[in-house]
Amino acid sequence: MTTVLAKGQKADLTKSNPNLSTVVVGMGWKSPGSSIEVDFSAFLLSGVSKVTKDEDLIFYGNPSGPNNSMYVNNNLSSYAGIQDKAQLSVSLSSIPTQYERISFALTIYEGEKRRQNFSMLDDTYIRIIDSVSGHELLRFNMGKSFSVETAIVVGELYRYNGEWKFNPIGSGYSGGLEALCGSFGVDISQETQSVPKVIPEPEKDVSPVPDTPSAINLSKIELKKKGDVVNLQKSTGSMGEILVNLNWNQKKSKGFFASKGVDLDLGCLFELKDGRKGVVQALGESFGDLKRPPFVALDGDDRTGSVTTGENLRINGQHISEIKRVVIYAFIYEGVAKWSEADGIVTIKQNGEPDIEVKLDQHDNKKRMCAIAMLRNVNEQTVSIERLVEYFSGHQELDRAYNWGLRWVAGSK
Repeated sequence: MTTVLAKGQKADLTKSNPNLSTVVVGMGWKSPGSSIEVDFSAFLLSGVSKVTKDEDLIFYGNPSGPNNSMYVNNNLSSYAGIQDKAQLSVSLSSIPTQYERISFALTIYEGEKRRQNFSMLDDTYIRIIDSVSGHELLRFNMGKSFSVETAIVVGELYRYNGEWKFNPIGSGYSGGLEALCGSFGVDISQETQSVPKVIPEPEKDVSPVPDTPSAINLSKIELKKKGDVVNLQKSTGSMGEILVNLNWNQKKSKGFFASKGVDLDLGCLFELKDGRKGVVQALGESFGDLKRPPFVALDGDDRTGSVTTGENLRINGQHISEIKRVVIYAFIYEGVAKWSEADGIVTIKQNGEPDIEVKLDQHDNKKRMCAIAMLRNVNEQTVSIERLVEYFSGHQELDRAYNWGLRWVAGSK
């Protein structure tokens, strides 16, 4: 049976549920105006309600916490017949001991600029769910209790005497995500700002420690480890164009026996929702099409190495619902494989959103092809991007690794 809480009414979580290990934190709201974009974030906090490092901010650009103790659910599950708008899985026993609180927040993207605030949303709530049984344990309904606020600290999980409890907060203020980050000790701008602190007092005394705010760059997101995943931000209407740029060190060596440098070709495997599969690459002159299936196109092929901006793939975001998955890859068409000299980097760009970078900083000079990133359709609305950086001897081996099932023949440019 669900316990419905009022603002400030703290509730026990693990003491009365001793077998509880993993919970799902779900949030929901109703948006009469379709142009309102709501973002979900969580902050891992020390005993003085501050982050300890950049990665303590969990959001779409950094979707998992330390030891994989918490992560953003890309594929939302329905619990108790309710579909949340955002979900975060939390393994309570795996949260490192230096963290005493996890604050959950909602922000309106560009709220001040668009003159939007939480008074325009209805039925905002947060709930705690037992991920094993699927039972809703706790719920806090905020209703329609805000006016000009563009950011809300909705609630928090916190440790008390070795047990986890939940505190429904419902405190809002202006300034969006940047203001939230400032209050929790995350510096995301170069300018010093005065941000009102809206954090409840802890239930026990804590010894003060020096404030050491960390810096986080929200203008660029780097996928550093194999399997790292980030979602492109959902936008109102269509997503617009997604640009995939491959760039590398194109300098030629000096001297009589100099090599001509590394020349990389960019391409992709695609699979559409209707089952059609194929390839977009310069080899075989399969340049794709942006306006018709597969809605993916290669700008061209730089065979001279003179285009210093590298090569570009473009994905038509207006047709994202028709695309199932895409594997971005690079390969060396001729010459010696020298990935270690290329310093390759793929940057995925979406207008108005942070660049997403995947560096080819792991090398296998014995193989000529590198799978760089997997793009997957998420709920027909946006795209998840997963770092791969895995090397293969050629197209057929890459095809088998990702179960594409195409028939390959020798080709040339």
